[in-house]
Amino acid sequence: MPKRTRKESQDINQFAASAVQRTIQASERAAEPDRATISQVMAAMGRRGGLKGAATLNARLTPAQRKRSAQRAAKARWANPADKAAK
Repeated sequence: MPKRTRKESQDINQFAASAVQRTIQASERAAEPDRATISQVMAAMGRRGGLKGAATLNARLTPAQRKRSAQRAAKARWANPADKAAK
């Protein structure tokens, strides 16, 4: 009759280490998204943050501060390229 062997039970540290190893191996096998998908997701996140940021900023500023900010933005938009390089 073959001799029966019994696996020794793992202690809690060994069990935790093996669980971490299985998780790492599973995540390595997961497919990484392609660059186009990442780019689309990041663009959507940036767009959403920009929209929220502008609304928050405009709610915080006084009408005079908003006017001054808009005037500076318009001036920068319509400035000559040579003027922009000098700054």
